[in-house]
Amino acid sequence: MATHRFHPIRYYNAIGTAEPCLRVADGDTVVTDTVDASGLDASEVAVASRPNPMTGPFYVEGAEPGDTLTVHIDRLTPSRATGWTNSPLALTVLDPAAILDRPPTQRVVWDIDGKAGSVRLQEPVKGLESFSPPLQPMIGCFGVAPAGGQALSTATSAQNGGNMDYRLFAPGTTAWFPVSVPGALFYLGDGHACQGDGEIVGTGIETSFEMEVTFRVLKRRILWPRGETADDIFTVGNARPLDQALQHATTEMMRWLGEDYGLDARAASHLMGQVVRYDVGNVFNPAYTVACRIAKRWLTKP
Repeated sequence: MATHRFHPIRYYNAIGTAEPCLRVADGDTVVTDTVDASGLDASEVAVASRPNPMTGPFYVEGAEPGDTLTVHIDRLTPSRATGWTNSPLALTVLDPAAILDRPPTQRVVWDIDGKAGSVRLQEPVKGLESFSPPLQPMIGCFGVAPAGGQALSTATSAQNGGNMDYRLFAPGTTAWFPVSVPGALFYLGDGHACQGDGEIVGTGIETSFEMEVTFRVLKRRILWPRGETADDIFTVGNARPLDQALQHATTEMMRWLGEDYGLDARAASHLMGQVVRYDVGNVFNPAYTVACRIAKRWLTKP
């Protein structure tokens, strides 16, 4: 098991089958840089549009279609002391009548204080002079190449992952992705210093990061992204409308409970019906994201 330090010189706005930037072995760790769109000039991006530039793809030896790639998020360290967000609230989260009174879009800068572990508006607005939420780094967009030689925009998400903007994709979490091409071809980027549920202003606090992740290949098949923290397991559905994303996440959780915890459909329904929690990853992008989450204290492996 080795640790690789990779400095990208090229970024991608689609997750697909580009030539690998680095080949790594099962069990290896990668430390690499990611950037937000404001940190690039046009020559550094592989395509003309600029949503969520990705670092990668990383080819993981031994990963084959039908396998699962797990990605443990070891560390997310902001690499500059500022980030940015947009306002006001996105059109997708407002009543139609409220859209008429919606102010123009405005970008603002936030100061990121790594030592204090907090973020703060660089120019406070009235009523938020003392507002300083905690620094809570997360990965907004990451995943593996989709099936069929496709390339999916990093503005959206699907079974391969992508722009899910789910707050639990944070340090200490292990993310699982279904492998559809040899080597998995893993991409990551879109780091947020902080973000509320839903990404309801269309951004988190976007900034550049140094990210450290560790790869493992599992010889098992999953259909949708999964994740595990110290306290919970969760499954992720990406689709639009929102109820379809919820259906994908719920069905994937039912499968997981059967595969690893020995629960048939009826037993899984008893458990899920009482203790499941649903989290909204994003309701801004073309595909919405819903996570189906269960606390580990309710689970016993056979």
